[in-house]
Amino acid sequence: MRVGFTVTKKVGNAVVRNRFKRRLRALARDVILVQGVPGADHVLIGRAGQVERDYTEMRAELIRALRKVQA
Repeated sequence: MRVGFTVTKKVGNAVVRNRFKRRLRALARDVILVQGVPGADHVLIGRAGQVERDYTEMRAELIRALRKVQA
């Protein structure tokens, strides 16, 4: 599996975008490596308004999205 990350410039300055990418990488290590689709490419897109979200909420939504894809 390959994982890609992108965060738009609408999110904030470079410091905020890099911090958000670090959170997305942590999500990928935590969730995608275990529940991801084998042989697929996964792309996590960071959008404005998600920076302040709780990590557990983001994790739950990613798990829900991966289950939806696999079904």
